[in-house]
Amino acid sequence: MVVFEDKQESELLTEIAVAYYEYEQTQEEIAQRFGLSRIKVGRLLKKARAEGIVEISVKYHPIFSSRIEQQFVNHFGIKRALIALDHQDEEEQRRQVAALVSNYLSSTLKNGMTVAVGQGRNVAAIASHVGVFPEKQCKFICGIGGTQRVGEIIDADHISRSLARKFSATSETLYAPAYVENSELKRAFIQNRVIKDTLERAAKADIALVGIGDMNENCYMVQLGWFTPQEVTYATLNQGVIGDIAGYGFFDINGNPIDTTMNDRVIGLSIDELRNIPCVIAIASENTKATAILGALRSGVIDIIATSASNARTILSLQQNKI
Repeated sequence: MVVFEDKQESELLTEIAVAYYEYEQTQEEIAQRFGLSRIKVGRLLKKARAEGIVEISVKYHPIFSSRIEQQFVNHFGIKRALIALDHQDEEEQRRQVAALVSNYLSSTLKNGMTVAVGQGRNVAAIASHVGVFPEKQCKFICGIGGTQRVGEIIDADHISRSLARKFSATSETLYAPAYVENSELKRAFIQNRVIKDTLERAAKADIALVGIGDMNENCYMVQLGWFTPQEVTYATLNQGVIGDIAGYGFFDINGNPIDTTMNDRVIGLSIDELRNIPCVIAIASENTKATAILGALRSGVIDIIATSASNARTILSLQQNKI
């Protein structure tokens, strides 16, 4: 029996990963072999993925992907649909969707391009994807101001810098908070020349990476403290808001923009500015977001959608049933 403390952790991670992925031993068998609990083995396997010892890429049948993608192109007039196979674990599902976007960027980015970067867990997962990426003489620039959340790095500037390191590119910070308390404060911030110049450069980007949010009293913007549960509830029940693009562009199920009391409190690219960017890539991995994704697709802002297969099937069913 191998004693955990006597072994270099990297070696242990490698041996456990080989046993699980190459030799298809169960976690229980590995736990008995190494003298660990099954829970500990599960945590070590996740760590092996996080540290790049194990790289998992989504492979799905070309007929499956091309058929769904063509339906999305036909129904919504988008350029691409990046569809990941379903996974029960939410974090793993997010990684799988992010891997598709990361690989798409690797094949699409050209020297001289600019990428406007949003915030949130799904966009952050793209920057966290492990792999070997070609050097690109391009720029990643924040399309929204800074925000903080304890325990999670979802800030646009951190994501932008991480993506720049990944591609040996450059990064530009938007020196402003993402959220302010009222529209007067927002106007005061964007009058600043440095902030205004950065936003103008972001608006001229070739590609934008944004998340799609669903609306409920425990949604991500409420958790961040941007909006109150009461504001969100009023917007959904009384104004028909179904979701948001980039954390602040609110729309209904038909993709129509909705003017809410929450508008004009976030410092970032407007929906109209995003619409003018040649390639807007929207990422939403959670299986609770199908209706929000549908509304976002109908808005005409999105050029490429990245999501799960279950979301894709639900969206197509809703669209075909004219919901």
